[in-house]
Order: sequence, then C-alpha cells, then structure tokens
Amino acid sequence: MREVFQGEAGVARASGRPWSRPSRPTVLVLALLAAAPVLAQQAGDASDGGASGAAEGDTVRLAPVTVTATRRAESLQSVPLAVSVVSGDALEQANRNTLGALASAVPSVNFRTGASNKDTSLFVRGVGTISTSPGVEPTVSTVIDGVVLARPGQATLDLLDVDRVEVLRGSQGTLFGKNASAGVVNIVTRAPSSVTEGYLDVAHFSGGNENRLRAGISGAIAPGLNGSVTALLGRYDGNVTNVYDGSTVNGYDKQGVRAKLAWQANATLKFTLAADALNSHDDIPTGVVTRTQLVAYPSGAVTAYPAFAAALAPVVASSDNRRINANLKTEVKDRSRGASLTGEARLGEHTLTAITAWRGWDNTQLQDGDRLAAPVAGQPQSHDRGTVAFQQWSQEFRLASPQGETFDYVAGVYYLHTRDAETYRRDVKRVGAGGALLEDWGVAAFGSSSDSTAAFGEGRWHLRPDVHALLGLRWTEDQLDFHHQRTRSVPDAQFAGTVPGVNADVAQSGGTSRNATSGRAGLQWDVDATTTSYLTYSRGYKGPAFNVFFNMLPRDTLALNPETSRGLEAGLKTELLDRRLRLNLALFSTKYRNYQANFYDLVSGSVVTRLINAGDVSSRGAELDATWRASAALSFGAALAYTKARIDHFNCPAGAATSCQVDGQPLPFAPDWKTAINANYKVSLSGGWQADIGTDYSWQSRTQFDIGQTADTVQGAYGIWNASLAFTQAQRGWRVALLAKNLTDRSYAAFLARGGSYVNRAVPRDDQRYFGVNVRKDF
Repeated sequence: MREVFQGEAGVARASGRPWSRPSRPTVLVLALLAAAPVLAQQAGDASDGGASGAAEGDTVRLAPVTVTATRRAESLQSVPLAVSVVSGDALEQANRNTLGALASAVPSVNFRTGASNKDTSLFVRGVGTISTSPGVEPTVSTVIDGVVLARPGQATLDLLDVDRVEVLRGSQGTLFGKNASAGVVNIVTRAPSSVTEGYLDVAHFSGGNENRLRAGISGAIAPGLNGSVTALLGRYDGNVTNVYDGSTVNGYDKQGVRAKLAWQANATLKFTLAADALNSHDDIPTGVVTRTQLVAYPSGAVTAYPAFAAALAPVVASSDNRRINANLKTEVKDRSRGASLTGEARLGEHTLTAITAWRGWDNTQLQDGDRLAAPVAGQPQSHDRGTVAFQQWSQEFRLASPQGETFDYVAGVYYLHTRDAETYRRDVKRVGAGGALLEDWGVAAFGSSSDSTAAFGEGRWHLRPDVHALLGLRWTEDQLDFHHQRTRSVPDAQFAGTVPGVNADVAQSGGTSRNATSGRAGLQWDVDATTTSYLTYSRGYKGPAFNVFFNMLPRDTLALNPETSRGLEAGLKTELLDRRLRLNLALFSTKYRNYQANFYDLVSGSVVTRLINAGDVSSRGAELDATWRASAALSFGAALAYTKARIDHFNCPAGAATSCQVDGQPLPFAPDWKTAINANYKVSLSGGWQADIGTDYSWQSRTQFDIGQTADTVQGAYGIWNASLAFTQAQRGWRVALLAKNLTDRSYAAFLARGGSYVNRAVPRDDQRYFGVNVRKDF
C-alpha cells in the first residue's frame, strides 16, 4: 500500500492504491548511486590521478564559510550564535527557488503556506507569525542585502541571483534593523564581477510541466565601475485538477530581474546601487479538501457533513486528494520591486555604512471561499477579491570599529516607515426559501501605517586572546496606526439582517505607540584554534499589533501588547580531523510573553479567527550542523533539530468558539524533530568532465497546524528523498544535471486547515515523484 503521511493515530490512512513498480528513471538513479564507489575507484585508477587530481597524502579540508551575521564579514566558526548557511548555487541546483523551500534544507526553519503570498510566513525554532493583518510585524525578520522586509509576503515570491542565505536562529533584534524575536533570514545577493562573465541556465521538470530560464551577465563597465543584470522566467502548470472545467492549477508564472552597479569611487569610498522587480501570477487553490468530517477537541467527537460531501462530487475527499470542484479560479498576482543605495566609507580605521532603501509590493487575490461549484442549500457561495498596495522606506547608518583591538563594536541608528492600503470584497450567493437565489456582498477598505525608530550597538571586549565578552543593546520606538471601514448590502428580511461571512457596517480607526529595549549579553571562549564555545542571554521584542482584516470588529480596535522573549543559548563550534569535519552544536531555551496568535472565536453565531495575545509559550531544544569532507571526492552534510515548542499558558478569549484547554500542547508549525542529510560523490571522467552524484533526505515528525489542537489538522511524520546526477566541464563552462524528486512518492500536506464542514490541505510541489533536467552554460 502507498503510505500517506497525514494525521495522528486514527486519522492517517492509506490511499488504497496498489503499489506500483518504480519507474525506469528511478531505477537508473538508484543504480547510479549504488555504483558510485565503483566509479570512483575506476576514476582513481585513471592516469589523471583520481577524482580531484590530488596526489596521495595531499590535505583535504573544508572550505571556510564567511557570514555577515554580526554585520561584519566573519568566519562562521567564530561568531557566537547559531547560524545555518545555504549557498545560492545549492538552492538553484536543487530547484529550491523560494524561502518556503528553505525549510527542507534547514531543520530549524518551517514555513506557513497559503493561497496568497500575504498568507505566508516563516518560523524559526517553532515560533512565527500567524496573521494576514497589515498591523502585525513578522516574528522572523527577512533581510535582503541589509534591507529589512516589513511584510512576510514580500519575501516569499522567488529567490533571484542569491549568493547565500544565512539563517540566524534566536532573537536577533540588536543588529538587524527591526525587531526579530525568533530569528533572521539574511539573504545576500551576488556582487558584480570585475571580469566579464555570464551564464544561461535552462531547466525542465515533469509532474506539471515546469520550465525555468535564468540568465545573467556581469563585468566591468568603466574603471572602478562594475555592473550585473540577472533575469528569470518561470512557469509551472501545477499538480491539482479542477474538475469543474478540466483545468490544471496550483502553478505559477513568474518574470523577474535584478541589477546592480558597484562603484569604487576611491580607495576609501564605495557605492552599490541595486534594483529588482518580480511579477508573479499564481493559481494556488484556497485548499484541496481532505475530509468532510471534523474531529472536536478535546472530546474527539466526529461530526460528518454529508451535504458538503455530496456537493463536492465528483471529487472525493482523501488524504492525498489533488482535485477540486470550484467555479471560480483562485488567482494571485504579485508585483514586488525595490531599490537601495549602499555607501561604505573608510573613516580612518572605522567603516561607515549607509543604506537608503524603498520597496513596494502589490498583491491581488481572487479566492473561492466555499470550495464548491455552485451554492446549495445550507452551503452559501463565497467569492472574495482582495488587493494590497504596500510601500516601505528605510534609512540606516552603521559605524564599525576596526577589529583586533581590545574593544570593537558596531553601532548605528535605523528608521523605517511603512504604508499599507487594502480592499477586500466578498460576494455571497445562497439558496433561500423556495429555491430562490439571494445575492449579497460586503466590501472593506482598510490599512495601516507605521514608523519605527531605533538606536543600537553591540560591542566585544577581548578580555584575553581566548576570552571575549559580548554586550548589545537596542532601543526601539514604534508608532502604529490603522483605519478600517466596511459596508454591506441589505439582505432579505428573513435573514434578520445577517450576511453569512460578512459582519455589519463599521467605520473605525486607532493608533498606539510603544518603546522598548532589547539586546543580548554573553561570553565566548576560544578553546583552541579550531574550537569555540559561547553562552548568551538575549531579550527579543516584537512591537504592538492591531487585528486589521475584512471582518474586523469594534473590539479589535484595542492594540495587542508587544510580544517579548527571553532566551539562553549555549554553543560549541569545532573542526576536527585536520579541518575535514565541522560540528556546530547549539542548546537553547526561550520563553515568550504576550505571544501574538490567531484563535477561533464566536461572532454572531459564526466561527472566526481572531488575533489575540495568546499567553506564554516556550521553545527549547538542541541543534546540530555537521559537514564531513571524507575525501577529495566524497562529502556529507547533516543537520538535526530537536525543538520542543509548547504553549505554557493560554489566555482564553471570552466566549471562545473552541476549547482553550491547550496548555502544554505544541505550537503550530513546530515538529519536535527535523533532519536533513545529504551526500555528494565526485568522479573524474575523460575529456575534463566530472560527474557529481548527489542525494539528500529530509524528515520531520508529526506537525500540528492549528493552535486549537484539533486531531484532523495534524500532519504525520514523513520523509522526502531526492537524488541528482550532474556532469560538469569547468573549462568549457558546461553543467548538465538530472534530478529526481520525492523518489519514494510520498504524499503529504504543506498545511492543513478547517472550514465549517471540511478539512483542506495545501498541496506541495513535491507531493508526488517527478524528474527534471537542468542545463547551464557559463561564458
């Protein structure tokens, strides 16, 4: 039987399909992996001296990794915090093109997906933001080339021209420009080259006809002036069928460009001008129905909804369902663009950095909220259209002292202004008395504006050559304002003035201001030349919030309190076996107060989600990152995260629609265990060609997607196995790769959510086995 990894005991079930024999491409990939040692031995016997051309006894070591986690370029092994680094090349070659895909490579990261980019967010160590309100800032901050992205949806469109992605785990509010109480995803794009170079990269993948084209050129324009331009075209039909019209959905259509100019004005002054634009058109459904019955918490009582099941026909709900029956095509259009100017000046031994940036993000979404082909008695049709127009402006000045002195520091000031304007319209059709079709609507115009000002600094005292003290502080002042106005049609009198899914007319506005101090302190001990240990205490801060959304109520005009955190982290970083084995270990424990989260509430007899200060939560655990260069040809990587993210005490809102007995239960999007392992074998071939045989496997334990702890929103444990075979000719600039994704054909849910009479899932790209080919030419 083919296994389907959804649900806990009593909820998971097999699809009922007979097991099928692996396809020929799968057998080929498996055979190549099994033959790797034999091929390597044959290559080693060849006249060119083996896989790397190294003579017997030559030293093989891991390459050093440089990060900017402390706003300086430093070795990964010397910074006193937990950081995971993934190269842009590795992401591109694995067809991981969004930050959501980062979750499969970095176990400490999880991702909340949705039908629209405004519904997405990142989680680090089990903590993230679960709200689409423009009045809520992200718990995990995303930074691109020093520019903080104020809304989570800005960061999840596509990755373009990336040099590396650094995941800084734990509170990072001291240095990274905006409150980041759970972590930072720091994206660094490639710098223009001084030598003319370019590339063309074409990829095709089965299982939805996915095609991607990337091209770039970089080089010197004039003495001291370098430039680069990179472009992206991508299209994917999808892997979900809409039986209403026979179309294929759950795909995308993207076009993007990023350009950079780097001008070295003189020996002490440098400017970098960067600009990017990305258009994306997705048709991700609002959810693919997996169940037409709901399991109550904590009783476990099951309620079936046969009327909805009948209306869903011919689609049959199942754990691995990839079919919908909707008369409105869900579509999302995004337009993201931005520009930044970064200046770096040497002032004696100090370096002054100034970053001036603007970013804009427009989002338009059409959603079929009822998930049916037509309204039926007791099942109103709900069609939604929403727009977002968001802009942000930021300015940062940062001064860095020279390194190597008894005391060194980074200090600066930061300002961010945001402005958001949104509209949302809901059209409702329902079957009335005698079969009459009634049509109603509601429309809301709302938005927010914010100003955040901060002063920050972090210093290190080198008490001894091997002992260092760390102290960082940040003062932040936040001003947040919102406006909201909703109107609706006048319904038939028999409905007593109510419209399903649309609250009453209202006009409301408000604002709040807060200031707070955050930071961290710690000690670092360099045990020897290859081993560093550290112990840090941090205080994180996430600003006040408003629950601003379509069905906002007068009670939502009260600001939520800021979310604060206090955490301890101990780490050990070492390189062994003559720097061939790198081990980085982190132990952490963080407590959050006034945790901001959505919870089910009851309004006019209807269940809605409401943003509240949910109470106190905690996240504690251990993380291990390991890299082993076994030989010049063979390398391994492994990452393991144990995260016990739990609700310590929940503040139940008055009249809540569901049980609040959730103390001690897991936080959403927080599996206890996650791991990612990979291996790569290089084989030298004739004619200067090299074969790279690679494989990776990611696994995670059961995951609860709902803070209400319902059993039908649990994704059971699952693992995904991928493999690749690449042929490279470095001198001629060729690379041809064959990729196999989800070799064992596992089906799973990227997200599970409940409606009034069903459970639906987000279908991931790799919900089934597929294959691809990638060809790249460098020139």
